[in-house]
Amino acid sequence: MALSLFSKKKGVSAESDVEVRTPLRVEPPPPSPDSLLAEFKPATPEKEETDELLRLFQRRRYAFIIDNADHWQAHPSVERIIDQSHEALESGFALVPAGAASLAQTVSDDASSPQLDVDVEPFLMAVHPVTNADFQYFVDGGAYENLDLWPEEIWPYLIEFHDLTGTLGPRYWRDGRHDFRKANHPVIGVSWYEANAYATWAGVRLPTEAEWQMAASWRIRSSTDVFRRFPWGDAMDWTRCNLWNAGRGTTVAVDEYAEGGAPNNVLQMIGNVWEWVGTEFNILADDQSPIVGEMPMMGVRGGSFDTYFESQATSLFRSGQIALGRTHNLGFRCALDIESPTEETASEGDD
Repeated sequence: MALSLFSKKKGVSAESDVEVRTPLRVEPPPPSPDSLLAEFKPATPEKEETDELLRLFQRRRYAFIIDNADHWQAHPSVERIIDQSHEALESGFALVPAGAASLAQTVSDDASSPQLDVDVEPFLMAVHPVTNADFQYFVDGGAYENLDLWPEEIWPYLIEFHDLTGTLGPRYWRDGRHDFRKANHPVIGVSWYEANAYATWAGVRLPTEAEWQMAASWRIRSSTDVFRRFPWGDAMDWTRCNLWNAGRGTTVAVDEYAEGGAPNNVLQMIGNVWEWVGTEFNILADDQSPIVGEMPMMGVRGGSFDTYFESQATSLFRSGQIALGRTHNLGFRCALDIESPTEETASEGDD
């Protein structure tokens, strides 16, 4: 991956060559725990398959199944489950072609400020963010107690990853259950560590910040070197995304706002929820000195339902959150390497 610092943006937007950089995010306060508890309607636990392989499929661990296919060679249904896992990944992930991302390196909005130019190789991006229903399988599978999924330095904090009732799970759940009315909404109230553990458990990963920006800005390798400020084009259209101006005031289902998708139909990269990425958030002050927080910060991208300023809801805007943060407007989506077992399936889908 080629990295180089340069002082002026190489790519051009159809509207402007000025890239918006990193002012502080301005958002209203989160909902109170009392109001969330009063409205909560817990999802009914699902009857689990007793067969291990069928249970893994039921929990949507498709990439994990494919990566470990040899383990179930003697299973009578292995070929069918492998084929169905490929089909699920083919429909749930989309190819992002080779391209580039220019990451602002300072908090200034001066167009001459330095940027980091990152080449992005082709990869697969999840069409939707991870939902409450998806994450429920992770919780029900005892993943919070599986120390293999968590870095050792985070073990003392695992007890703090609990819901409104003190049960392990996302911050705004209750008794380890999500609200069934929001089963198809993106999961929120999860730290970066929880997002990363889920991705590991599922056999996938979090996208890097450069990959996320490439998928949202569609700056593909070509002689034109054009990028999009939004996945759908270069001009804001408030009807294509769930931001403050949409008036929804909360998350919506992950398949809404189809008209705001990227060219490969990856949805909601702008609005609904901010999204964790897999790389650390590093930023410089205008004097080029590093801005260092008391705790590690990871990148977050895309804006959310309560993002007010248009400048904070573009494919280029960078921001970060402490890795232990579990906020009401922050979720995540997953990515896959192109050389993964889904490569053949994805290629067949492109023909």
